[in-house]
Amino acid sequence: MLRVILLAGLALAASAGSALAQEGAMKPGYWKVTNQISAVFSKTSQELRCLSPSDIAKFMSGPSNRHYDCNYPTRRFEDGKITLAGHCVDKYGKKAEVLATGAYSPIAFSLHAKVAASYAGLPIHARFTTEAKRIGDVCPVGAAKG
Repeated sequence: MLRVILLAGLALAASAGSALAQEGAMKPGYWKVTNQISAVFSKTSQELRCLSPSDIAKFMSGPSNRHYDCNYPTRRFEDGKITLAGHCVDKYGKKAEVLATGAYSPIAFSLHAKVAASYAGLPIHARFTTEAKRIGDVCPVGAAKG
């Protein structure tokens, strides 16, 4: 079940690509990305990514996730602020509700989500955070892409 929550958190921004065209959207370059999930336990991961102009919309959509179909009836990217509300469903029909808020700028991205699901009829709640900072215009040779 924790996998359901983690993957829902990773997919939560799946419809955020429209922010790319907005004034103040993220700039391509070298980015440091930190993801954290807090549920039954906490886990933090960090990576460095080289984001090209074509990667920005995909990055703001959240990590690619073939396990979930996400729908966000509430989707706002305005004036550097993010609001998402909706749900993700896995291939087994397990559903997770997602409410996320955050902010974005040319050099920073922050998204904080609350994920609610159930397992064997018991409610499970988790928090998922993605923080990203642009650390350079040029990516080092061999840097992870996208």
